[in-house]
Amino acid sequence: QIRGGRSKALHDKALVNCQYSMATFSTGERKRRPHGDRKSTEMTLHLKQTFEAAIMTQLYPRSQIDIYVQILQADGGNYCACVNAATLAVINAGIPMKDYVCACSTGFIEDSPLVDLSYIEESTGGPQVALALLPKSEQIALLEMNGRLHEDHMERVVDAATKGCRDVYAVLDRIVREHMEEVSPTTLVGE
Repeated sequence: QIRGGRSKALHDKALVNCQYSMATFSTGERKRRPHGDRKSTEMTLHLKQTFEAAIMTQLYPRSQIDIYVQILQADGGNYCACVNAATLAVINAGIPMKDYVCACSTGFIEDSPLVDLSYIEESTGGPQVALALLPKSEQIALLEMNGRLHEDHMERVVDAATKGCRDVYAVLDRIVREHMEEVSPTTLVGE
């Protein structure tokens, strides 16, 4: 059933509904974050755009796919961690996707790209790039840059993020395959 009434229902594909939130205790500040604050709204929109690019929504007309993500500990790379965790959840739910969605953050610190930024590295205020990639087709689902970065360095930073996404893909794919071997009995024909 579509939440929010039939006005949101799409007749030819599924509606992807995402919600991002952070627990009050997720950072050292322990400040209360209202449900609709600017940061949560922005992250919700990014997640929605990312998964609309990957999920085969045309297979589920007049349906809604809900993705709820809550950060319990903010150690940096929140968006990327959300994308990678939600990818595993969508796969586990059996929802077909064009490809895995893998995300990785990259920063440019002291003249070199740094992959998978921690909270401290994000706090330095340098330029940061968050990349969500469909690794097999190398299609970019989302590319967001915070801060200014000279165009001479942009290619190196995006290449580092792309390599990080491929590394994440290798880990996710291995974990999914191991999980599938555990849950589905394999019987050989002829035994």
